[in-house]
Amino acid sequence: MKIFKKAAAVAVSSALCLLTLAACSGAGKSAQSASRTQKSSGELNLFIWTEYIPQSVIDDFTKQTGIEVNVSTYSTNEDMLAKVKASNSGIYDIVVPSDYMVKMMADQGLLQKLDKSKLTNLSNIDTAYMDKDFDKGNNYSVPYLGGVAALCINKSEVKEKITSFKQVLDPKYSDSVVALDDFRAVIGMTAKSLGYSLSTTDDGQLAKVKEQLAKLKPNIKALDSDSPKTSMINGETSIGFMWNGEIALCMQESDDFDVVFPSEGCYIFLDNMCVLKGAENYGSAMKFINYILEAKTEKAILSEFPYLSPNKAAIALMPESYRNNKASNVPKGVVEKSEYVKDIGSAVSKYDDMWTDFTK
Repeated sequence: MKIFKKAAAVAVSSALCLLTLAACSGAGKSAQSASRTQKSSGELNLFIWTEYIPQSVIDDFTKQTGIEVNVSTYSTNEDMLAKVKASNSGIYDIVVPSDYMVKMMADQGLLQKLDKSKLTNLSNIDTAYMDKDFDKGNNYSVPYLGGVAALCINKSEVKEKITSFKQVLDPKYSDSVVALDDFRAVIGMTAKSLGYSLSTTDDGQLAKVKEQLAKLKPNIKALDSDSPKTSMINGETSIGFMWNGEIALCMQESDDFDVVFPSEGCYIFLDNMCVLKGAENYGSAMKFINYILEAKTEKAILSEFPYLSPNKAAIALMPESYRNNKASNVPKGVVEKSEYVKDIGSAVSKYDDMWTDFTK
């Protein structure tokens, strides 16, 4: 179910070679000149979550700076980490890991420090999202978007009032649930439905979690982290365990959809822009991060992908339809009751084993 979109990265040397050939041709000289000007400022290789940045934002950055942005995508933090570690240094410049993954990558020496003197728009970020435990001082990370994994309910199909994740395990919802293709989210919320931590490593508790997963499995019609809203909007599923931004898009599509924050508490996340150690386009990376921090840029991102924003300047520019949508602008009480995933070290193999059984 995990999908990797092939990287569109183009080697700098190849680009220069093509430009040289173009310059030798007598036709279309003005177009060739424009191309040389555009390419001369360099390029940037961005590795980011699927459906998380509008093409218009990429295009505008290139128009402003001449920097070409090559975008590759991933569906989970673990997929991203595996791809980064398996790739040659310099293949990617910017990655967008979640909170716990920032710490893991920094501890493994995969990130390099940010030059915050270049981030003149950093003051747009609400201080509540800065200096978090996973990166004290924000040496390696700058907040991008955040939110929670919550429940999306099609009220025209689900007549019961859903308040708890545990209710999703009811046999009457057989083959009607779309859930994130993310083992930390699904196993974590199943653990929370039993009153445990998202990141429990207790063997006795994990045995109980495995039993709960066996109850959940028949209800799962699809595992989809890329666009779970699609099966909800198409009527293929009636309950979704989804990222809040995807739920907000469902709610924009139809009044039949509503968001439910499980009474057990939610999986909360904060995704961050980071620069990889060995990045070949560090200067371009800093320009891009500062561009994303602009209020009008964040507004453009939120208009297409309405997640929780740490950019207070951008929120001030957003319409009431965003500010009043509780799926996008997650209520403070929900945030306070939610839990971040933690690095569980070698115990991750136990989660892998459970996930393998669950997805057979």
